[in-house]
Amino acid sequence: MTGIARFFLKLLILAAMLLGLPLAGVFFAGYPVSRYLEFPPKTHFVRHEPFSWAVFGFYVILISACIAPFILHAFKSPRTVEPPIKRLNPFPWWAWLGVILTAVAWILAWTRFPWFAAFQPHTFTPLWAAFILVINGLCYRQSGRCMMLNRPLFFLLLFPISSAFWWFFEYLNRFVQNWYYIGPELSSSEYFWYATLPFSTVLPAVLGVRDWLLGCRWLRQRFDRFWALTIAFPRVLAVLILTLSTCALAGIGIRPNILFPLLWVAPLLIILSLQVLLGERHILSSLAEGNWSGVMAAALAAMICGLFWETWNYFSLAKWKYAIPYVQRYSIFEMPLLGYAGYLPFGLECAVVGSLLAGVIAGAETKKDPSRL
Repeated sequence: MTGIARFFLKLLILAAMLLGLPLAGVFFAGYPVSRYLEFPPKTHFVRHEPFSWAVFGFYVILISACIAPFILHAFKSPRTVEPPIKRLNPFPWWAWLGVILTAVAWILAWTRFPWFAAFQPHTFTPLWAAFILVINGLCYRQSGRCMMLNRPLFFLLLFPISSAFWWFFEYLNRFVQNWYYIGPELSSSEYFWYATLPFSTVLPAVLGVRDWLLGCRWLRQRFDRFWALTIAFPRVLAVLILTLSTCALAGIGIRPNILFPLLWVAPLLIILSLQVLLGERHILSSLAEGNWSGVMAAALAAMICGLFWETWNYFSLAKWKYAIPYVQRYSIFEMPLLGYAGYLPFGLECAVVGSLLAGVIAGAETKKDPSRL
């Protein structure tokens, strides 16, 4: 099986599971299927459980146990000493343009000028387009290379793929209703196009920040040689995880107050399980050599972008709000404190999608020009 065929096989299986399993679960549970397919989504039918100190404490312990070793290790003295950093490249003019556009778009997003009223709901895309220019400029300044200039096909394809990628999360959110949008009333076609355009900026932003972090000396020094993680029976574990993820997705609409975190975790577990079963290298493969740089860069990139998403969302006219069971407290902007943990696995999902796209492009180029082998 060729690399492209493998890509579409994984994509087909993943899409079928993400789209079909939650819907099958609510159907067999006797819930009305039509409410999960409402578009644009307006009806709030999930009853979210109130804040619970017991559940909040459980998640604090769980999240802390997962991230504490990495935080502690990040502040240790590095075990390797790299040569002095080479002279930085000049910050390119188009990145300075991105800085100016970011400032202008930010002002327009948070103010309510009468002359700008018609465009006020649509400030998200200009903000993130400018951000993408800036982060590519930072990568160029750091290494003389950036995704936008050196991988133009990959960069351009990220935008439509990003839109489809985020629409899957919007669909899964119908079963848990952890976030919802407020703003002007839109028809179905208006909602689709007005949402698809900003959704297209997600992957270019996160993967741009990841590339910049991967070039940071600090991250390489601490996580290139960290903790070697090996699995004795990876295929057995992959089958087990795939089975559990299947059950979780089928139950996400039946028990949304319990299973809602799996909205962020299950897609990642499914695609990683499929890659293991197909014998492919994946985003966690480098952990066997103790190299956590890629994982850390992806998770931190999503967290950094998440802070910008939540910041710029706060005073915008068209915005989103959250309704998360048991932990809806101590919000930073609109997001409850513990909700930020969801950005960590989301960053890995972004990296997985990016690596799959890169693999397809490389395979297509090799097929076109065998001398690349």
